Amino acid sequence: QVQLAESGGGLVQAGDSLRLSCAASGRGLTSYVVGWFRQVPGKERELVATIYWGSGSVYVQDLVTGRFTISRDNAKSTVYLQMNSLKPEDTAVYYCAAKTGLVRREANKYDYWGQGTQVTVSS
Repeated sequence: QVQLAESGGGLVQAGDSLRLSCAASGRGLTSYVVGWFRQVPGKERELVATIYWGSGSVYVQDLVTGRFTISRDNAKSTVYLQMNSLKPEDTAVYYCAAKTGLVRREANKYDYWGQGTQVTVSS
């Protein structure tokens, strides 16, 4: 079992930066892939980025490449999503999620979820 808790969301202006945190607890974290997803009302959850906790290997979705980076701090059992040059279209609820095995884009393949944190970017 893994427990996840996001923090760091808020209201910012276009061009600003935010860093989201996903604090994890549980055993065997190095066996997990952690993904950041985002969701706006009426749409499915969209994969933003993933990181293999053990190796640190990352994937970042094309739409946010160059603006968003994902990283982890093993000592703090925390995964971060650094978001720079934010745009109004980045407005969403951001979730972190975890699964074992390979990276998958589909949200329903992830077993553990945090409660989400709202990010609002004003123009």
